[in-house]
Amino acid sequence: MAGNYLLRTLFGFLLKHRVLSIGTKYYPTNETETEYVEMVNYTRTMLLEVEKANITTENIFQNLLKEVGRGNIPENRRFVEIKPAENDVNEYALLSNIIMGSDRYLYVEVFGGNQRIIDQFVQFIKKQNGTIVERSNTEIVSRLLSKNDAIRVGIELIKMGMEVGIDVRAAVGMTGAASIERSINLNKQIGQTSGVGFTKLGGEFAIVFSSKISKLAGAPAVYDNYLFIDAFDSTQFIEEQGRDRLVEIMNEIKDFIEKDCKGKIEGYREGGDDLIANLPTKDAALRAGIDSSWHALNNGARLRVGIGKSRREAGERAQMADDIKLWNNSPVMVFDLADGIYAYYIPSEFNRAIIEFLQEKSGRVVLIFVFVFLVTLIGWNVGYWEFGLVAIALALLYALTA
Repeated sequence: MAGNYLLRTLFGFLLKHRVLSIGTKYYPTNETETEYVEMVNYTRTMLLEVEKANITTENIFQNLLKEVGRGNIPENRRFVEIKPAENDVNEYALLSNIIMGSDRYLYVEVFGGNQRIIDQFVQFIKKQNGTIVERSNTEIVSRLLSKNDAIRVGIELIKMGMEVGIDVRAAVGMTGAASIERSINLNKQIGQTSGVGFTKLGGEFAIVFSSKISKLAGAPAVYDNYLFIDAFDSTQFIEEQGRDRLVEIMNEIKDFIEKDCKGKIEGYREGGDDLIANLPTKDAALRAGIDSSWHALNNGARLRVGIGKSRREAGERAQMADDIKLWNNSPVMVFDLADGIYAYYIPSEFNRAIIEFLQEKSGRVVLIFVFVFLVTLIGWNVGYWEFGLVAIALALLYALTA
């Protein structure tokens, strides 16, 4: 742990941005997750903090209003903090969203059995493109397209219940079990009062209602998720490998974005070194960006990637990648998170070799440092400063051959 902290500090100093992680601590549970985790760790992909997010309960609530839509969260609500958010970005929570996608489970419970209103709830969830996983006379477990959709639908169901004098509990989670557990925890906090519980940035929160809800907007808030991709030093790449090879790589990326990420290509000319795409969700844009960066790097090309709510914002984020480098540009993807800006940085093969050596052979590094320090100190004291140069040469020989 101490060695990893020192390594992050070192690269943070060199990159001029705080390094939150090198690789990932995420524990995979299936084949897809394993592939992503292995790739993150193999490439030593770093999560960088470009502009720190100001994570507070008030900021989380204001962001929620914007994402869900002010018209979908009525004024007669109470925003409850059950567990405070972490004042830092959790790298494995971010990676989890990228891998697992934005769909979320919504658990709904009515206090007092009512078959008729449960039937109405089921029909409404289906109209909102939700899938019913389980149901009984008092409970429903369903799956919605996103966390924001689940929160919006939960509030709509609470409104429907309160209109006939029934309190409704709703809770959102990454799995059905997680949403049920969140509902249980919420019951302990507020009792049998209508409300919807959810997580944001490591914290747990709830929107609670004690009186009937007025008319809601009903429609989900819609945002664009633009992805801007541009190849670093495309002229040099063409000189070394030919334009046909660049076209082949860019076409493969284009096909991946369209087929696997359901993205719409809005700006791409075959033979060009850049493209713009609009993705259905932010996690799809992040997945498309990081996958494309890995794929291009594996074929000798380096990409700069920006993600934003508009074409211009995505392009500006991609330009930020120009300044995130050690000696030469490496693949970088810049995106926003809460009200901060963060980046995934993929080190070059040479830098990865250094990281691997420092991570896996930290004991040898300490031994080399102590040896060079002692020999240099002795050399200065006896008047032979050349001892330091000899020690460095021997240390390098040891590091390369041992």
